[in-house]
Amino acid sequence: MEEPKHSIHWVTFMLSWVAGFCDTVTFVSGGSIFSAHVTGNFITFAAQMVSGKQSGDWVKLITFPTFVAAVMIGGWLARVLVRKYRIMLVESVLLILTGVLAMFLPLMSSFMLYLLVFMVVVAMGLQNAFGKLFAKETHGPTTMMTGNVTQAALDLGNLVLTGFKEPAALQSLRNVSILIGGFLLGCLMGAVMARYLGLTSIIGPGVAICICYLMREALPRKQLV
Repeated sequence: MEEPKHSIHWVTFMLSWVAGFCDTVTFVSGGSIFSAHVTGNFITFAAQMVSGKQSGDWVKLITFPTFVAAVMIGGWLARVLVRKYRIMLVESVLLILTGVLAMFLPLMSSFMLYLLVFMVVVAMGLQNAFGKLFAKETHGPTTMMTGNVTQAALDLGNLVLTGFKEPAALQSLRNVSILIGGFLLGCLMGAVMARYLGLTSIIGPGVAICICYLMREALPRKQLV
């Protein structure tokens, strides 16, 4: 049974929003670490090394094998779980747990700060695995926007050349806009929430993923009624 278009729009937007939110919060309040775009940590690592600021440098590099391990776990979960969207449920639990634990962060050491950030990295690894394994569930990658922006530019170029008379390019541009728009909104909201709540704000994306999971899991039952 083909998934309704409105459901794909909703899931795409929500996952993109979550990725943008988490990436920004961990960068602002988690030691300048990217949790979704983990390769960005290579850049901050190199920048800190040449500037002489070595505190936490090597922690940034550890995000990469952590992310790889999380993706591998996501692949395993996809094989053992009956319903594929339960990967999102695991992600939701991780994010909510991170936010709850972050409430006690002032009483903890810097080690605990990085531990919480790495929990978010694992959650984003699971989301990346979901996007790769079940590509038809969204309009494209929900955590890495460079490829989506490239696709949007190509679609826009085709539309300009054809006088905006190419339906396929127009539809593709609309779909990619959901990805980019969701991620951008997540970044903006994440920056604001991180300023006032720090890593505790990660509870928000966790709840959002949980709602997305519950709505998507209920969809087949509604269609059967």
